[in-house]
Amino acid sequence: MKLRKVTAASAAVLVLALTATACGGDDNKDSTGSSSASGGSGGKIKVGIKFDQPGLGLKKPDGSFAGFDVDVAKYVAKQLGYEPDQIEFVETKSADRENALSRGDVKFITATYSINDERKKKVDFAGPYLLAHQDLLIKSDSDISKGTDLNGKKLCSVVGSTSAQNVKKTIAPDAQLKQVSSYSECIAGLQSGAVDAVTTDDSILAGFASQDQYKGKFKLAGLKLSNENYGVGVKKGDTATVDKINKALEQMVSDGSWDKAVKDNFGPANYKNEQAPKIGVIVPNAS
Repeated sequence: MKLRKVTAASAAVLVLALTATACGGDDNKDSTGSSSASGGSGGKIKVGIKFDQPGLGLKKPDGSFAGFDVDVAKYVAKQLGYEPDQIEFVETKSADRENALSRGDVKFITATYSINDERKKKVDFAGPYLLAHQDLLIKSDSDISKGTDLNGKKLCSVVGSTSAQNVKKTIAPDAQLKQVSSYSECIAGLQSGAVDAVTTDDSILAGFASQDQYKGKFKLAGLKLSNENYGVGVKKGDTATVDKINKALEQMVSDGSWDKAVKDNFGPANYKNEQAPKIGVIVPNAS
């Protein structure tokens, strides 16, 4: 009889322990397996960026990351409670950004992610944190000087980018469009003569043009074909994270970190950036 009582008590303790583990053991984890916004001890946060965009999001040969979007991501993560060594950068190509957020692969995305109505149906945005403009990168001796000059020309962009659709619909419907998986492929095509121009945001193009191997070979056409309001992508419905990121972005501007990041990353290309945009203010395209 005594043995049964001891066994029953032990079982009760075991059940309570298992219940506590099942119900409370992961209370500080979010949908990406990261710790809550306070950071926590040893917690991680996954952030989506581009890996192949010099000046914005680039994975270097030594495995480190550099660029304006990277600096924004690090600043935001810091305000959310994460140190640089707690950030896990995840490559998110243009065509997979919405999926990465909906699946919970990343907590937020800073990857030249232009805010538009179609995307807002699928994800939420903090920001904007940069106003860029669609432009063309062409060879230094190219005779392309305006958007309509692209009719009959070979134009390169990436799958999932808004730039290609903008050109085909409103600027040069007869352009011969080639869409590839990365801007690096487009730049290689421009260098070899396989394409006549590359189109995307001027910030992205400036990053490529400033690389040592391309200096003097390419130039920006200087066209403002669209307004691109870069936002921080967040999973649809996660308004708490959006609010926290917006506060972080406001602080980044007010303490001078935003200006420093622009100078550090775009200065070598003599990029003519716009002033830091106001949170929630979207600059529309001309109708």
